[in-house]
Amino acid sequence: MAPQRTRPPADAPAAAAARPADFQAALDALATVRPRPEVVLEHIPAPQRLAPWAYAVGAHVGVPGDEDEELASGRFIVLFDPEGHEAWQGTTRCVGYVSASTDEQMVDDAMFSEVVWSWLVDALAECGAAHHAIGGTVTRTASTRFGSIAAPEHSVDVEIRASWTAEGTDLDHHLVAWLEVLGNAAGLPPPGVHLLGAERNVRPDA
Repeated sequence: MAPQRTRPPADAPAAAAARPADFQAALDALATVRPRPEVVLEHIPAPQRLAPWAYAVGAHVGVPGDEDEELASGRFIVLFDPEGHEAWQGTTRCVGYVSASTDEQMVDDAMFSEVVWSWLVDALAECGAAHHAIGGTVTRTASTRFGSIAAPEHSVDVEIRASWTAEGTDLDHHLVAWLEVLGNAAGLPPPGVHLLGAERNVRPDA
């Protein structure tokens, strides 16, 4: 998964050679991350014109047995400016986005947004992802479908949008923290925990 330069020069080999050392170190750290089995990671196009250098990955958590359904999806973007960015208060900005369906009773819980935001703050701390200048939003959306739309009549979606400035090049810690948020939004159990209900989907002769 090659990083994207948002202002590509004519000489691509020269661009690779000129890649900032700190940006390359950050990409090397990201390459060491191995997500849990329920999560699929893929390289996606990075946003344009936001920074001299950018890199992005997408992720989704599928519904077991149904490849067309998703429990949650998201994006993790790295923006890098070797000259520094005043608004970022640093050179490396991480941007995370998560979208997931959730319990429709949660939409009326006044503390729900605070709990969701704490997923990110706590995950960054627990994963040792040193950072500052963090900010973002948590949005809850309730939908009622009518007519012939093939979907549940009532649904509630939650969206988490956040960005923070990374301290150092160990972005593997930051990506792992973001994947924890994705897993929480999807309702996944902690890694290594097996849900008893999942046994119903296992054939007796498996």
